[in-house]
Formats: sequence, C-alpha cells, structure tokens
Amino acid sequence: MKFPIIAYGDPVLRRKATAIEPDEYPHIKELIDNMYETMYAAHGVGLAAPQVGLSMRLFVVDASPFAEDDATLNGFKKAFINAQVLEETGDEWPFNEGCLSIPDIREDVYRCRHVRLSYYDENWKHYEETFTGMAARIIQHEYDHIEGKLFTDKLSPLRKRLIEKKLNDISRGIVDVEYKMKFPAVKKGR
Repeated sequence: MKFPIIAYGDPVLRRKATAIEPDEYPHIKELIDNMYETMYAAHGVGLAAPQVGLSMRLFVVDASPFAEDDATLNGFKKAFINAQVLEETGDEWPFNEGCLSIPDIREDVYRCRHVRLSYYDENWKHYEETFTGMAARIIQHEYDHIEGKLFTDKLSPLRKRLIEKKLNDISRGIVDVEYKMKFPAVKKGR
C-alpha cells in the first residue's frame, strides 16, 4: 500500500519521533514494506515514518541507485528502527540533496563523511555500525527526519529566504508532483 507523503509545513515533520517497542507494533514488517513501496513510487532513496504521518523512530533506505558511482552501495537496502547516532566523523562534504516532503527544491548540504549508528532491523536484531560516504549521507538525512529536522534547516539564512516562497507554495499544495501527497495548508473538501 502506498501512503501519501506529508508535505513541508505539517507539524509531524517537526516533532521528535518516539521510540517503538516490538510488542507495540506487531505488523512492523508490513509497515516497512509499505514504506518501501511508497518510496519507490516517488523515486526516493530514503523515507522516514514522519513523512507518512507516523511520529515513530523508523526509516528505510535503498542506496542502490548510487551503486554506479560506488559499488559498495549495490543492494544497500535497510530498515532502521529506534536509530541513535553515536558519532559523526570525518570532513564535511557537500551534496545536492532533495526530499520527498519538499519536492522541486534541491540544495547543497554539508554532512560528515562517516556516521556510527545504533539501531534495530525489522527482525528486532540490534546493530552498531559505521556507514561511510553516500550511505552515511542518506542515513543522516533520514535520521534528521526522526529528530524533527529537515535538510532546509542546514541552509544559510540567505538561502532559506530565497526559497521561502517555494516552501510556502509546497505547504499549500502549489507544486506539481507525480506521487500522492498530503498538504498541511490545503483545506479539506476543496
């Protein structure tokens, strides 16, 4: 099942998501499958639960589209439950990021090259792993979502002012997207 993606401006995107327990969400694998389906339909490489309206510490990534440039990303597909960043290290490097909740806006964002993470997979197996390069970037972007942050928060005040109208248009549904979205400023029944 494909979920509508929550657009910029919805309060769920600004809330720090809550941890979940295995007995609390017995159908977690089904939710994860639905999130992947939603992400692929929107041509994304990552999707966090707040982006589908669920304020829980869950995100999925599939970095395979970047495997042409980095062979280690071939088949890199993971679900992250209750993730916690333990350490971010290495030089910060820029990359032109976008977000499914903020369509048609891409900006250079600086992130650390390495991230060490504690998380559970969809089988509730615990991991502590270090990710590097593009995998680290995608994970950091999605992790920001479960912390109530967006990539636009990392922009300079000037860049934020320059895209402010576009952001307001997105929250009002004035954007052309090929996937289903839910816009916070659009009145129901219209």
